[in-house]
Amino acid sequence: MISIADALMIMLGFSSLTVSIIHLVVSINNKSKNNHH
Repeated sequence: MISIADALMIMLGFSSLTVSIIHLVVSINNKSKNNHH
C-alpha cells in the first residue's frame, strides 16, 4: 500500500518531469522560430 508521502513524492516527480518536458518543447520552438527568422 502506498503511503501519502510516497504518493506526494511520485506526484512531485511527475510534475518536475512535465515541467522539464515543457521547457524542452519551448526551447525547441524558440530555436525553430529563430532559425526561421
